[in-house]
Amino acid sequence: MTDSAPALRLGTAHGRGTLLAAVLASGMVFLDSTVVNVALPRLGAELEATVAGLQWTVNGYLLMLAAFVLLGGALGDRFGRRRVFLLGVVWFTAASLLCGLAQGTEWLIAARFLQGAGGALLTPGSLSVLQASFHPDDRGRAIGAWSGLSGVSTALGPFIGGWLIDALSWRWIFFLNLPLAVLVVLAALRWVPESRDEATSRTRAAGRRRRFDVAGALLGALALAGVTYALIDAPARGFDSAPVLVAALLGVAGAVAFVLVERRRGDTAMLPTGLFGSQLFSVLNVFTVLVYAALGGFTFFLAVYLQNVVGWSALLTGVAMLPTTVLLLVGSARAGALSARIGPRLPLTVGPVVAAAGLVLLRGVGPDASYWRDVLPGVGLFGVGLTLVVAPLTASVLAAVDDRFAGVASGFNNAASRAGGLLAVAALPLLVGLSGTGYEQAGELTGAYRDAMLWCAGLLLAGAALAALLIHRPRRREPRGSGTVAA
Repeated sequence: MTDSAPALRLGTAHGRGTLLAAVLASGMVFLDSTVVNVALPRLGAELEATVAGLQWTVNGYLLMLAAFVLLGGALGDRFGRRRVFLLGVVWFTAASLLCGLAQGTEWLIAARFLQGAGGALLTPGSLSVLQASFHPDDRGRAIGAWSGLSGVSTALGPFIGGWLIDALSWRWIFFLNLPLAVLVVLAALRWVPESRDEATSRTRAAGRRRRFDVAGALLGALALAGVTYALIDAPARGFDSAPVLVAALLGVAGAVAFVLVERRRGDTAMLPTGLFGSQLFSVLNVFTVLVYAALGGFTFFLAVYLQNVVGWSALLTGVAMLPTTVLLLVGSARAGALSARIGPRLPLTVGPVVAAAGLVLLRGVGPDASYWRDVLPGVGLFGVGLTLVVAPLTASVLAAVDDRFAGVASGFNNAASRAGGLLAVAALPLLVGLSGTGYEQAGELTGAYRDAMLWCAGLLLAGAALAALLIHRPRRREPRGSGTVAA
């Protein structure tokens, strides 16, 4: 519950306008999570990047999202979800402009770090605004529509990006965010209501100040950055080199310190550890890491492989993912409705298995591949599997916690998804032996790609096993104590 947000109905102008702002904003973030993959061969050649440079172009963005999306959710709950949401939109757009103007790999990577920080502010806000603002009878449909349309933007990214890259330049995949941001700001100012956490409002009204959890945010960033740096740098320096060992140790120490700090801070923590009193919430987030690691690794390798080995243009590479877009558009709402009727276990078990079968088929794509015979069946199966997962997963995560934790719960689940993609992009090139400029060599890239598809399929099957054994229908009740959430 919130102290100021009206109960919007989906059929009203304010309801539709709020949904529009949330979908467009989150769509920008999700689109930029995938669109860069299509541009990697082109920008790599223009900026003379190595595999590590390409990895950081993707991971600089994902790192900031994963590390600070929790902070973004907590900021929205405390200071106002619409206010922080709008700040994130403006920040993200300014960083997008810097990305498009980049004159070197270092400049682009730095701008991607800034872009990810802006995304960390607006991403949890887009979902928590829906959770806090809509009437309970319409909330599920609003979240289902958000999930489906946001998922479409993720899959649509390679298609739009490919057209822009071929017709104009890779820089336009970033410039595209400018007009979209204008629409988001206008819609948010006109229709989105302000809301915040009731408990925070009462604390402020009583004159008590709650300290901001800067330590937690920085320790989380340190943990992810250390592990990521070690994985990316290991192929060039070796596992026994001092920089790699120091980075790995800092990452592990940061993770341990993060858990200890958050536990000690209790309800004032960026991530209240009482959330994990819900076994369902914990399991769903492990599931999220596995599934989105597979998605991140798949999109990173497929886009480069289709262009540098199969010989397709950026546009054709984007078109290859079009079936996934259509399936998400048509099926996400139905998948959400099905999950509401029968519970999330079956969709979250079957979906990853179907997606894994698609990746096994795509592993066989060769240099003279036919789209209809070799690519479409695998992409289609992957799209069906993803469609079964996206909406039920989002709805289940939010249903596993009390409404007042909407911002932090959505923030953590987004962090889990970004961390999954981040770790996959960092680790897979190391696991499959791809480094330096190997992505430009057809023979070396082919072997790496095929091994990567097997790793990604394995991650999906692990997620399916987890869902089958431990995921059940959320059962809501009031938390027994401060910061405790039961499912």
